[in-house]
Amino acid sequence: MPPSLHHPVDILRFNTCGSVDDGKSTLIGRLLYDSKSLMEDQIEALERSADITGGGQINLANLTDGLRAEREQGITIDVAYRYFATPRRKFIIADTPGHVQYTRNMVTGASSANLSIVLVDARAGVIEQSRRHTCISSLLRIPHLVVAVNKMDLVGWSEARFLEIRDQFEEFLPLLDMKDVQFIPISALNGDNVVDASPHTPWYNGPTLLGHLESVHIGSDWNLNGFRLPVQWVNRPNNPHDPKLHDFRGFSGQIAGGIVRVGQKVLALPAGITSTVQEIWTYDGPVQEAFCPQSVTLVLAHDIDISRGSTIIGLENLPGSSTELHANVCWMHQRPLQRGKKYFLKQTSNTVQAVVSEIEHRINITTLEPQAAPTELGLNDIGEIRLRTAKPIVYDGYATNRLTGSFILIEQGTNATVGAGMLKAPREVVKPENADYVI
Repeated sequence: MPPSLHHPVDILRFNTCGSVDDGKSTLIGRLLYDSKSLMEDQIEALERSADITGGGQINLANLTDGLRAEREQGITIDVAYRYFATPRRKFIIADTPGHVQYTRNMVTGASSANLSIVLVDARAGVIEQSRRHTCISSLLRIPHLVVAVNKMDLVGWSEARFLEIRDQFEEFLPLLDMKDVQFIPISALNGDNVVDASPHTPWYNGPTLLGHLESVHIGSDWNLNGFRLPVQWVNRPNNPHDPKLHDFRGFSGQIAGGIVRVGQKVLALPAGITSTVQEIWTYDGPVQEAFCPQSVTLVLAHDIDISRGSTIIGLENLPGSSTELHANVCWMHQRPLQRGKKYFLKQTSNTVQAVVSEIEHRINITTLEPQAAPTELGLNDIGEIRLRTAKPIVYDGYATNRLTGSFILIEQGTNATVGAGMLKAPREVVKPENADYVI
């Protein structure tokens, strides 16, 4: 197997989260500044900024807090994305809001992350928002978690305080499914243990934050078991002047799981028809195999009725297909989720009508214990629900595949995104022998 299949992309996507004023934007600014990832004009703009403090210190938070309201209030409101690279790895950063009012934006920024950094103010310790964001990171199945205990300079670089905060986290981490957790004492403002090791923490023998980001193993984060291609569109260039493109009919989309090879047998759903992969096209031309998360166009050996919303799958590690869904949901709208309400459910490239058939419980963020049978879920609530869709969807459990196991709920009439969900494992999987017919 080529090395690239072990490491599909050497890009680490991570988000920062935590409570208001824990230093998330400053931390990202410090990462960019100390890793020499800023252009000269960006540095000059920071130095000219009217937001330079009275002590002449550059306000690094302005690198991500681009909205005027964010700078005026000193908080992050929207999700800001930044990109940088070191000789060892490329990075995509999502700076997400800490205020409880913008938890929905935090969910958006964290949904595609490989790693989540939860910042904790060393003076305040673990608070409700720390628990909420750690809980959301667990529900989103983010594989790697870093607890960055910030502002250690304001507690005299106390090892006892760092260990106390670590113990507070370890009291509730067993309730969550977080397997890779790293605790790092830092000062984002001064740069201690962010890019360079700090002389103030001789008692800490772990990596710096950037050192951990560069070395954390992400090659196994993508699901390479069980081929999935949600079809986004049917590619029909039909160029009469090019024999290769005349009568060309391919199915385009991003591979959501597994590996596909020329000559492989696949099953098209919901058509329920099997065929063989004849060609695989990428932006760079034809290839013999492709893997998650590449974007490809597949040409099949037979003409099949496939359109946007269909899914092409391999014949091993099969997904489920059902109208009855069981899921965790993060509610993101002022109007509450209630039993019997109808929404559009969008999962991969497929959009169907759905109704909430049951609200099973709501999670108490303070204790992380479920509260049974609530009447509704309010803004920023996290709960477990059951849904019934107008037609079957093809899906995996979110714990197995984050791409095919996730969905959003859209309010009918306003088209507002009101909830983000994570599907439980299906009770039954697709059975190819039950296909309408086999080619």
